[in-house]
Amino acid sequence: MNAPAPAHRHVPDERPDAATLLGVQDRTLVMGVVNVTPDSFSDGGEWFEHDAAIAHGREVLTAGADIVDVGGESTRPGAGRPSVEEELRRVVPVVAALAAEGAVVSIDTMRASVARAAVDAGATIVNDVSGGLADPEMVPWVAANRLPFIAMHWRGHSTSMQSRAVYDDVVAEVLQELGQRREELLTAGIEPEALVLDPGLGFAKNADHNWALMAALPVLHDLDQPILLGASRKTFLGRVGRAEGAAPRPAADRDVETTATSVMAAMAGLWCVRVHDVASTVRALSVVQAALDHAPEDLGDDLQEDHA
Repeated sequence: MNAPAPAHRHVPDERPDAATLLGVQDRTLVMGVVNVTPDSFSDGGEWFEHDAAIAHGREVLTAGADIVDVGGESTRPGAGRPSVEEELRRVVPVVAALAAEGAVVSIDTMRASVARAAVDAGATIVNDVSGGLADPEMVPWVAANRLPFIAMHWRGHSTSMQSRAVYDDVVAEVLQELGQRREELLTAGIEPEALVLDPGLGFAKNADHNWALMAALPVLHDLDQPILLGASRKTFLGRVGRAEGAAPRPAADRDVETTATSVMAAMAGLWCVRVHDVASTVRALSVVQAALDHAPEDLGDDLQEDHA
């Protein structure tokens, strides 16, 4: 298992390319979310219009995001899918504008046709919550073009995924299923150095499943790939501190809890966190970095033994 990596240290003028970012091991990167959707659980369509989405992407980058993640399909539980044409209409102009300004852009899509158009517009990373399972054309195309690929643990589309939230041991089963998917992706031609895995918090998982995975973050290194964590503003965080049976906090009021998960991810040495509120995450991870800068050189070895 890898020793925990230091957290995020943002240098505003540095804009490394995607391949360079995939190789980062000495800090935890920050991916900022730009939802170009009318029905996102987190922002309710606030950035649905192109000008608003592009402006928000610039804000995300100014706040310190290493990567901006542009998506045009809501994946909240129960969400329906937009047409291909509508998804393309939503994301391509936003990707093009942000990439033209030097941003490292990932395209959050389950469709190969959308990934192709976004890459043509300047995206350099494909972030597929289905891990390439939703569209049989996705993985062969990504492999042929040698693109970085983020594959999430996935058991089905939003309309039915929560009915599949059944586990005897969620940590063991997610590791097994993601490990199997890793082997399939590598066999299909995805390069090991281009593959990132995501445990898929909230996707076919209830709150207890999410917390079990959060408690086991260091174990994700057993997958032997960089790990992306996407806990931002999810419902299980909105229930923290609330009375049993009470409604969770609104999504936009979950950033404190989200920041705590980002700190946990950085202390566990994960590659990247995907968040909505980039500024608070960058500041929090800078605190982790400052502490690690003053830690004994053998701290990583000690922590590695504790997590073994």
